[in-house]
Order: sequence, then structure tokens, then C-alpha cells
Amino acid sequence: MTAVTTPGPISSIDPEPLTFHDSALEAIRRGWRVFPQAPTSKRPAITRWEQRATLEPAKVHRWWTRFPDSNVGIACGPSGLLVLDLDAAHGPVPARWEELGITHGTDVIALLAARFRQPDPVDTFTVATPRDGEHRYFRRPPGTTLRSTIGARGRGLGWRTDTRGPGAAITAPGSVGRNGNFYAVVRDLPVAELPLWLVTALTPPPPPTRPLTAPVLRVSNRRVTAYVNAAVAAESHNVATAEAGHRHITLYAAAAALGELLANGWITEASITHHLTDAARRHLGVGDFSWNELTTTIRDGVAKGRRTRRILTDRPTAPRR
Repeated sequence: MTAVTTPGPISSIDPEPLTFHDSALEAIRRGWRVFPQAPTSKRPAITRWEQRATLEPAKVHRWWTRFPDSNVGIACGPSGLLVLDLDAAHGPVPARWEELGITHGTDVIALLAARFRQPDPVDTFTVATPRDGEHRYFRRPPGTTLRSTIGARGRGLGWRTDTRGPGAAITAPGSVGRNGNFYAVVRDLPVAELPLWLVTALTPPPPPTRPLTAPVLRVSNRRVTAYVNAAVAAESHNVATAEAGHRHITLYAAAAALGELLANGWITEASITHHLTDAARRHLGVGDFSWNELTTTIRDGVAKGRRTRRILTDRPTAPRR
């Protein structure tokens, strides 16, 4: 096992470091789709970065001619990657982790592996980050739907242990942090497939299988009942199948649409929240989509929709099963 070394200042690592342009070309040579990030930052320098991330050298040349000092971002989803982002403490260690001897995200992964009676997954392409962290690159197994997670929140793996998959990005080797240190390759190994125990831990729960029906209030009109149930099914389907980058606006629009039914007194706010939460639950932790974003987006959408009464026209088209 190759020991991880902390990257030093730029001048101490390589007297002739690669340009950002060359670092981007090296990343696409490895099969990773890249896009420009702001200088010394993880922030995208372009809009719709996940959709526009490229494997084309000509596009790399155009971007880094326009943004010559930009860091190199890798879109994990289109690149087929799941990256363990393991950070140093940078402050006091929470008591529950300190009691276990944990001082770094790498310790969390080693502990989890031991609990699963599996080896610590270190034998893969690994990059040291500018603030004493570590990126371990893995291939996502075909056909899997894996979460991006933050720390121990939700179904996260643990303290200082994030995962970057669909909807998320990492910063490529050769890029520079705000402190002037490089993202530096420390284990130049082939990218390993994500171990099965981590696949299991990061796979979202299956969507609910029970039929979606919504109670209708103070009406006995069969047409209204059918309309409301079809609307709930259609909007829930839209939310459940929303792609990364469109989840927030899709959830907001669905809540606003159903809020118009609330304005008519045809459905309760609790019922709207229940069904849309069920539909959006599969997105939790993916690309930093959090529980707070889910709940506040539904609340804000309903508040907007309930200001406008729905005019009953044709029944919404229910999604095909």
C-alpha cells in the first residue's frame, strides 16, 4: 500500500507542473468527462456543467483558452465514477467518533470495512486534496443507482466521509486549492470497481409500491375525485423521474400544481406533502439533494399554488405503468 502524502506548495511538488489545459486532457484520456471550475475553487465556471462535461479535446482547448486558470472539474455521473471524499478533522472530533479512535474520513471507511468484514478499499486511483483529504476513485457497477452523500446525514457513511456520484463533481488532479496546494495523485492505480458492501450501503431504497391515491375533501363528484387522483399520480411520477439538475424545479412545479387543488378544497396540504415526499424520497442524498431542500420546496410550491384556484378541465393524464 502506498502511503498518502500531503501535497505541498505548487513549487515543491513539480518544478514544471502540468497546465490546467494539460490536466484536463489527462483526465479525458482516462475516460472522465471534464468541465472548467473557477480558479482555486470547486465552483463550476459554466452553467449546466454535468450535461456539458466533455471528452472532446477540441472543447477542452476552447474552454481552457477562454479560462486558462480554471481548475478541472470531473462530472462523476457521466464519467461512471463514485468517489469517496475523505476529509481531515479541521477542528474538534465529535465525541462519538473520538471514542472510536476516528480522526479522519479514512478512519471511518476503515472502520466500516472492518464491520462488514471486508478489506479497507485503498487499492484504487487516489488523489490527495489540498487540505489533507483524499479522493478514492471507483467505477460504479453497471445498472446501479448510487447516492451522493454528505457525512453521516441521511444514509451517509459517516463523519468527514462524503460520496460523489450522479449529480456531483470532484476536482481533478493538477488543480489547485485556495491554499496554493495541488490535488496530487498519490496512488496511480487502475480505478477499481466499487466494493459490493459499499454498493449496498449507498443504494437508495426502492420506491413505494402502494398505489397513489389522494383523499378528496367535501365533494362527492366522481369527476373531481378522479381528477385529483390522476393529478397526484401524474405529478408524483414527474418528481420521481426528475433528472439531476431538474429535481428542485420539478418538485416545486408539482407542489404548486397540487396547491391549486388545495385552493379549491379538494385535497389537504398534508396529503400533498405525503405524496410528493414519497415521490422525492429516492433523490435524498443524491447530488446534495437534502431533506431540508425537499421539505422547503414542497412548502413553497404549495404556498404559491394555493393562491390560484384550479379550473376543472380534462382529467390529467396518469403516467403509464
